[in-house]
Order: sequence, then structure tokens, then C-alpha cells
Amino acid sequence: MQNEQAFADYTPFDFTDGRYTRKVWRKGTGPAVIVMHEMPNLHPLVLRFADRVADAGMTVFCPSLFGEDGRVPSPRYTMAQAVWTLCVRREFNAWTNGKSSAIVDWLRALARHAHGQCGGRGVGAVGMCFTGGFALAMMTEPAVVAPVLSQPSLPLGSKGAARIDATEAELACAGARFVAEDLSLMGLRFTSDKLVPDARFAMLKDRFGDRFRAIELDDADANPRAAMAPHSVLTWHLIDQPGSKTKQAETDVIEFFRERTAAPAA
Repeated sequence: MQNEQAFADYTPFDFTDGRYTRKVWRKGTGPAVIVMHEMPNLHPLVLRFADRVADAGMTVFCPSLFGEDGRVPSPRYTMAQAVWTLCVRREFNAWTNGKSSAIVDWLRALARHAHGQCGGRGVGAVGMCFTGGFALAMMTEPAVVAPVLSQPSLPLGSKGAARIDATEAELACAGARFVAEDLSLMGLRFTSDKLVPDARFAMLKDRFGDRFRAIELDDADANPRAAMAPHSVLTWHLIDQPGSKTKQAETDVIEFFRERTAAPAA
């Protein structure tokens, strides 16, 4: 692990469900939010976002899903992890086959555990990039009440442009819950991002109607100092200044979690 200071206020624990055991980093008090990191690892800017969720009065659970915790990734490291995860790791599904990733079952179990530990109305969940669609597939777990998809990038390829990495049963469950429990879904992307095609957000809008809140940003809204084209709304491409559209998106996501996960007033 690198950048140990970034984890100074976190408590690690190993969580096991079924075939999988993963380290999880926990911080804060209050209702639970699961922060699923983007490719290639749980890096310091993901932790910056998690810190801000914790500072807003919630408990963050940051599972380590791939890569080296705390490492500041280089382009070469990112590519190596992407190839390893796509080609070797069986718990992740990146292709257009109407399936979610096997690791989602483990994440649902983590959500149940977190809700049991932290209480509140339920659990928030945000996925980023490779994990972006996981939060939607997790909606078959009743504890999950506030899903956020930040630049959901799967499935890969043109054949999957109008799809998301979830089964039809998972999508149907989410849609039914949105209506029955008065819940909703948030999605974030840059409109130029080829990993998050227009057709994917169009499908989500068509499927969930006004239960899906889309935050779609222009290239001019992205941090120009990032080393890649606009993609990571809450991390690399966040302009961390009041008044920027990415900063407002971060604020909106945190407020969404706070409103949705808090226990109803007595």
C-alpha cells in the first residue's frame, strides 16, 4: 500500500461473502455509503471524495476491488490493471451479454452488513467508471436506496452502447423499487466521453423516466490539468473550486446520499 497518510482516519477490515474476500476501508459515523473506486485502483482522489461524504455525516465503506490501495496511478499502470482485470479477473464482466459482474453479489452483502452496522433508511452506493453500473445492479438488495452511476463505462464496445452491465431482472427490480419506495437514480458523465455513450444515458432516461437524474457536463467543465480526456467527474476532472459545475455535481451527489440514507424524522 502507498500513501498511508491518505488512510490515516480509516479502519480496514476484511469482508467475506461467498467466494470472495476483500479489504474494506471504513470511516465516519452515520448512515452508510459504499464508494466503489474507478480503474485502476483505490487512489487518493477517490479517497478525497469519500472523505467529503464522511465529513457530511455518513459512514463510508471503500472496498478494494483491484489495484494497489493508495497508489497514484500512471497511464502505464492504468493500462496494465485494465488488461489484467478484463482478461484474468473472473469476478468482473465487461462485455455485452446481459449480465452483471459476479462481484456484485459480494457488494450486496457488504451493503447488508453496512446497513446493519450503521442504520438509517438505507445505504448509498456510487460506482465510478468500470464499477459505475454496479450501484444499479445492487438495487436487488433492499438495503440499497441511493444508487449513483458516475461515468458508467460497461459494457464495452459499440454493441453495448445502449446497455448497462445489469441483467433484465436487476433492471426490472430497480424500476419497481423506484416507484414503490419513491427512490431515484443519479448518473454523471461528460458528453464527449466515448466510454459512456449517449445511447447509454438515453436508455436509462427511457427506462426510468424522471426517476433518473442525469448530470451531463461539457468538456469545458472538466479540469484541464488532468492527464486524460474528460471522464472522471468526481475525481481527476473535478475542478475543486466553488462555482464549478463539477464541484456542484459533487455537492449534489453528497446531498443525494444524505437525504436518501437518513432515517425519517420521528
